[in-house]
Amino acid sequence: MTAVENDDENGEVRIAVAPAEGAGERVDAWLAKLWPDLSRSRVQGLIGAGKLSADGAPVTHAKEKPRPGARYELVLPPPEPAAPQPERIPLNVAYEDEHLIVIDKPAGMAMHPAPGSMRGTLVNALLAHCGDSLSGIGGVARPGIVHRIDKDTTGLVVVAKHDAAHAGLAKLFAKHDLERVYYAVTRGAPKERTARIENRLVRSSEDRRKYVVARDPDAQAGKIAITQYWTIETYGQQAGASAGRPAAALLECRLHTGRTHQIRAHLAHLGAPLIADPLYGKQRAFRAAGPHADAAEAAVRAFPRQALHAAVLGFTHPVTHRELRFESPLPGDLQQLLGVLRKL
Repeated sequence: MTAVENDDENGEVRIAVAPAEGAGERVDAWLAKLWPDLSRSRVQGLIGAGKLSADGAPVTHAKEKPRPGARYELVLPPPEPAAPQPERIPLNVAYEDEHLIVIDKPAGMAMHPAPGSMRGTLVNALLAHCGDSLSGIGGVARPGIVHRIDKDTTGLVVVAKHDAAHAGLAKLFAKHDLERVYYAVTRGAPKERTARIENRLVRSSEDRRKYVVARDPDAQAGKIAITQYWTIETYGQQAGASAGRPAAALLECRLHTGRTHQIRAHLAHLGAPLIADPLYGKQRAFRAAGPHADAAEAAVRAFPRQALHAAVLGFTHPVTHRELRFESPLPGDLQQLLGVLRKL
């Protein structure tokens, strides 16, 4: 069986299940025969780049034999887009020097050009703001970008202006040697008021845009993800079968790793997804009890994005070695949402 899926972030994903009796040849040769548009050398290059997995585990050697009955996934990265164009978009600059810039990003702004979002991105704005000084390490489409937050998440991001700063910041993120705090407004609330979540996140087999907690905690599939959270406030009570439990909550989440969708996936796993999260929060509607329930439910339905804000970013400057720490207040839309929820 073979299949092809499209993934806006990672490109094309091809899936093949090895025969139960084995393919009888090297995995690179087997896949090149399955997909004649891919040469054997192309498959070998993708394996070397870590783009092939078997049942979620990386395949590191092209010469190994296909594992009988295993589900292979080969990721073909999207073609590198043309160089983005500068766009004079207003930026909320929290800090800037000749080495780096810290931006307080609004909702609706993607970090860099990608299919479906080629203009109006942070990179387009930075090219106009910084000129040619952005680091080239990120490639033609992602100059200066060291880390990302989702398009509809607000808050603080740091961007490198030259390659030395980029390399230094990348080391900090690789070692998780930064302070990163987010505020999250959730539907319902986690059972424990505070906890450290530590598990492995893997791509969902049902929806490849999503990441989920690995079912087998002892397996080596996926990547370790660690989030510490504290419940700051809870609001009202749920209606229906979950009566008596909080209808919503405000959480402080501190990242100890920085996996894709980490907070969104972890909170959904705890049964308290972000309010208005279009990917992780579809399971059931927001239902509240009490005289102000209708207003709260209407506010939640109307909220246009996942309720997540990158509030604190602290790190050691990679060039000057100064200790830097930045705070971003809750944006107006989240403050208005909390104002309604506090009446429950």
